[in-house]
Amino acid sequence: MKTNYALVTGASQGFGKALALEFANRKINLLLIALPNSGLPELSNFIKQIYGVDVRYLEVDLSIGQSSYFIADYVNSSTLQIKYLVNNAGVLSKGLFEDLKDEFILKQIAVNVTAPTLLTKVLLENLKASGAASILNISSMASFFFLPKKQVYGATKAYLTSFSKSLRKELKKDNISVTTICPGGLNTTTRLCYQNRLVSWIAQKTVLNPEDAAKIAIKAMIKTEIVVVPGFVNKCLMALDKLLPGFIKDRLANREINKFAIPKLEETNHQ
Repeated sequence: MKTNYALVTGASQGFGKALALEFANRKINLLLIALPNSGLPELSNFIKQIYGVDVRYLEVDLSIGQSSYFIADYVNSSTLQIKYLVNNAGVLSKGLFEDLKDEFILKQIAVNVTAPTLLTKVLLENLKASGAASILNISSMASFFFLPKKQVYGATKAYLTSFSKSLRKELKKDNISVTTICPGGLNTTTRLCYQNRLVSWIAQKTVLNPEDAAKIAIKAMIKTEIVVVPGFVNKCLMALDKLLPGFIKDRLANREINKFAIPKLEETNHQ
């Protein structure tokens, strides 16, 4: 009988790292994926020593389509059984569309859209073989809103949310659940911590620590929930969004976006 693994992309830092640690705390073996030179070997060794689980890792760039096939080949050749697939890797951005570089836009779409779609596809037969598997896709509250300066990012996350809901219905017959988590802000890096302190008091209350969000996400995945918005304030904002007129929502969104005391473009890769 094969030993089960959780595969986590973007695992070397931020939310991905928190998810990996939460799986390890639950005594679940890991296959971690992240960019080269992002500290993945050190993290893997740390988890092995502290939690006593088996940890494998692959350093690949998910903006390259061939990477998904490379991961699948490794899984199959190593006879690993993936029970939990977590598509966490993503590229954030904040900037006017006209200022974004063409290459960056394509990379963002490749990592946020193409990679989770293709990786799910090439691992599907492996997931089916586990008897009961789960897919956890990390989307964002931005998938529900139309935010200036987050147009491409929000669109990629809207795709992932929609894709997950449809895929869930298809895979029910195979005993594979698909859960989508849509967090608001996360304190994953020093820069993001700084940015999250610039917004209004209410907006600050929507921000979670990645460790707390990871516990909520994995618990929701195990309970086979459909879409989860972590945090009480975030849930309230989602409900309020359905009640407020469009012009008020636009005014609030523009005010929060313009509070960031950052140059007109910020590009951050969080694989």
